[in-house]
Amino acid sequence: MTKTAMVTGATSGFGAAIAERLVKDGWRVVICGRREERLQTMVDRLGADKAHAAAFDIRDAEAMSEALDALPAAFADIDLLVNNAGLALGTEPAQFADLDEWRQMIDTNVTALVTLTHALLPALIERRGAIVNISSISGSYPYKGGNVYGGTKAFVTQFSLGLRTDLHGTGVRVTSVEPGMAETEFTLVRTGGDQAASDKLYTGAHPITAEDIAETVAWIAHLPPHLNVNRIEVMPTSQSAAGLQVHRD
Repeated sequence: MTKTAMVTGATSGFGAAIAERLVKDGWRVVICGRREERLQTMVDRLGADKAHAAAFDIRDAEAMSEALDALPAAFADIDLLVNNAGLALGTEPAQFADLDEWRQMIDTNVTALVTLTHALLPALIERRGAIVNISSISGSYPYKGGNVYGGTKAFVTQFSLGLRTDLHGTGVRVTSVEPGMAETEFTLVRTGGDQAASDKLYTGAHPITAEDIAETVAWIAHLPPHLNVNRIEVMPTSQSAAGLQVHRD
């Protein structure tokens, strides 16, 4: 039986790679994102029988609900939810940060994620499905300028563990995937399109790729029903925890 996944933030980066990897493995995939043209290009490439585009801003609860209601019958029964949509904005210390950017991160990384998850829980329970939440090592290891972004990802990790507890006995599996340094559009978005900053961060570091995380999610998705990976932390070999900082007079 062909299974169906829903992947948010599928227009680029992790989301696009995850969707393509699942289709390669025989899944049908609902690809979600704001950029309708990119989604349609993916549908054209993957095939309309394998991919369905659901274009909406994940922060818009009404648009989200309408998109779920409009799913074609072949894509309506979700077996796997991949909550990938998220973003980081700004690199300033908290005292200099833009409050609107903080709110946008919370609305996207936290509020939208829990809203979509709540909407799909009845179907996921009925189908004994799975949830994969894309968190980040930023939720475990703080760094300068990480403030609210790290806080939102710590929420995603803890929410995932809470879901596991609440869904005990339903057969629904929940995993938090926590990547470290990864080269996608992430830094370009965070810095307002500063390609030089992105290049500086990744040059020589051999960072995680979108395809690496897609392979990780595919492995989780194909585990037998009696196995659950609670958390999986992934770093490039070149990265490790930086330790504590000390200010001296």
